[in-house]
Amino acid sequence: MLTWKDIVSFTVNGNPEPEDKIFKTDEEWQKILTPEQYRITREKGTEHAHSGKLCNAYDEGKYNCVCCNAPLFDSSIKFSSGTGWPSFTQPIKINAIKYEKDTSYGMVRVEVMCNTCDAHLGHVFPDGPEPSGLRYCVNSESIKLVKEFFNEK
Repeated sequence: MLTWKDIVSFTVNGNPEPEDKIFKTDEEWQKILTPEQYRITREKGTEHAHSGKLCNAYDEGKYNCVCCNAPLFDSSIKFSSGTGWPSFTQPIKINAIKYEKDTSYGMVRVEVMCNTCDAHLGHVFPDGPEPSGLRYCVNSESIKLVKEFFNEK
């Protein structure tokens, strides 16, 4: 389980190696993303609080990167943070997320990105629920819910 100490270490010492790496030109990203998805994921934008379609979604499934479809979060670790953005306590795998120090807007934060394609997802904060204490605050436009259906026997 990742902790805030691990996150800070990644920002200083480097991120875990991704399983795969995807590179596209800006023109290629613009062809496959909506203008809002492009603004958020490729230009490091954000959506207004409480405006994202996945903020209050709690269906079972995986939350994948909207750009490259890499699995990022599982619905079992999603929680209601009251912040207005989908919130998670852990990534689906340690190497699913890339971390960078972000000093924009006069604040010091940790930006989270898809480790496969470098899409901006949001930020992680040390004010989440136990046991990890982490809150991954993610833009709905940067992820998609892939529902899992189980066959009953």
